[in-house]
Amino acid sequence: MTIKEIAQIAGVSISTVSKIVNNKDENINAETRNRVLKIVKDYNYTPYGTVKNISEAKTFMLGLLLNASAGNSRFLDSILKTAQKNGYSLLLCDCMSDPDQELKNITALCRHKVDGVIWEPLSEKSLEYARYFESEGIEVCFVNSPADPGSRIDFTRIGYQGAKLLLDNGHTKVGCLTKTGSKRSQLVLEGFKKCLFDNGITYSDSMNLPIEQDDWHAGLFSHTPTGILSSHYAASLRLMEQLARIHYRVPDDLSLVSLRDCPEECVHYPGISTLRIPYSEFGEYVCAQLISRCEKTGNALGEFVTDCALENTLSLSLPYAHSAKKIVVIGSINIDVTLNVEELPQPGRTVSTSRHSIIPGGKGANQAVGVARLGNDVALIGKVGSDYDSAVVYSCMEENHVDVQGISRDPRSETGKAYIHVQNDGESTITILTGANQKLLPQDIRAYSSLFENAGYCLLQTEVPVEAVREAAEIARKNGVKNILKPAAINRITPDLMQYIDIFVPNRKEAELLCPQIADVEGRAEHFLQMGAKTVIITLGHRGCYVKAPDFTGYLPAADFTPVDTTGAADAFIAALAVYLSAGYGTEKAARIASYAAGFCVSRQGVIPALIDRNSLEGVVRRMEDWGE
Repeated sequence: MTIKEIAQIAGVSISTVSKIVNNKDENINAETRNRVLKIVKDYNYTPYGTVKNISEAKTFMLGLLLNASAGNSRFLDSILKTAQKNGYSLLLCDCMSDPDQELKNITALCRHKVDGVIWEPLSEKSLEYARYFESEGIEVCFVNSPADPGSRIDFTRIGYQGAKLLLDNGHTKVGCLTKTGSKRSQLVLEGFKKCLFDNGITYSDSMNLPIEQDDWHAGLFSHTPTGILSSHYAASLRLMEQLARIHYRVPDDLSLVSLRDCPEECVHYPGISTLRIPYSEFGEYVCAQLISRCEKTGNALGEFVTDCALENTLSLSLPYAHSAKKIVVIGSINIDVTLNVEELPQPGRTVSTSRHSIIPGGKGANQAVGVARLGNDVALIGKVGSDYDSAVVYSCMEENHVDVQGISRDPRSETGKAYIHVQNDGESTITILTGANQKLLPQDIRAYSSLFENAGYCLLQTEVPVEAVREAAEIARKNGVKNILKPAAINRITPDLMQYIDIFVPNRKEAELLCPQIADVEGRAEHFLQMGAKTVIITLGHRGCYVKAPDFTGYLPAADFTPVDTTGAADAFIAALAVYLSAGYGTEKAARIASYAAGFCVSRQGVIPALIDRNSLEGVVRRMEDWGE
């Protein structure tokens, strides 16, 4: 194809074609220039002879001088397709790793007299080399460079978007999985932080989880996030492997959103919710921008807008605590003074010990922490004194993520105390100094009635005044909340309280005391049902428990644990029972799981330190029981 033939097809003079291909077309109108350029590209015309030697002659070749982005196939493929569609070929330089190689690539592109270059500078200092392109009249489109801030994939924006997805799904305890030294991770983390700030959530360094650190997963447990944003898909795969080892379920236990580079990655693990990085769209944008400059069309494309659609929700859901309704606990709050003895004290005998512990306790506090450890939102209503012990209580509850707004101080009382003697076989005796617990009144319950809204279960014990227990039971019933009552430190219970009780959970001795006229466990359970309870569970220590409920009646065995301290068995049992009933489990299965929580608790010293977390509990159940979901 000759210049004369091009001129004939275009309907212009040879001189006009020569001026256009040699960039001397200042006086030629845009319509003519565009028509001639299209014909030149369509017929693959290349200037020859003297025209070839003119430095300003068009070559219809673009150069690619890339750093990090060169590793993404979708970005390169999109540039290639856009260039070919517009009649251009590409000259791709090797990815540079040092400034010397970068300069060599720049001079090579100048020698080939490319029309334009897509350039990702290695550093800000590299911008000094732009003069080589300017001297040759080569158009440059910068990517990921301060020289053109609008021509980049905004990973900060993607980080913000990923964090917002987690927040919109109810996650407030979140983390960001990153790669040390990665610019992308740094930008994603910036967007993550900004999103938290805009939504009133305080960022802490524990939320950043660098995948390269040997103990990176320790941050997962110290921070206990319910949702994680990952800057790299490969890091997400490593996370999924680690979660599988510790029996975390995604998304039931942990939601995960990950950035994704290319479609092939999802072949490895299709169960991850991903934000596809728009490399294809960015490649098309960059190439079209450069061609527009080379051909002087004046069609500026504006700033590249980075929007990523969530490709699936396979690993994204509400936090476990949101899927199960909140649980409200009304009960005693003590400081437990535990003494380990060879044998329990007897009248007229003195026992001594060298081992003891002092930690917060009380049935209300124990059950609240037990619920929180199992991943459920929980609020505790109770009273403490105006003493140092009350500060210890508040600190312990907050550390265990218990809502403490319902705990109030009584200025004229001391915080309750429980003096616990624990025998070597785990049996115990307890003496309680009631303290502020006896000052919990019906009006205190009414003051926090808003806590019952959107709750699923209310846990009650009778170590606080019965009037307060009854008031809580009535408010719970009005709000559609089910009541679970543990009778403790009482020898009589009346039908006017039992009418509000959905699940009544005495132990064997408490059942005997409250119903002495009936000799057997099954008969006592029936008696409590006749008094108004809807379900009765009588715990029998190492013999398990007896359940009489509308959906199940029968004995369930105890979990096989060696007892060390039986003090908190009932509290661990009731906390787990409420959590799993709230999650939709039937009475039999919930009680079976609760028996494992109780068994785990009695195998360790103390109560609050021995309460099990949900993942450990379900790991124990999976090892010992063959259940489906």
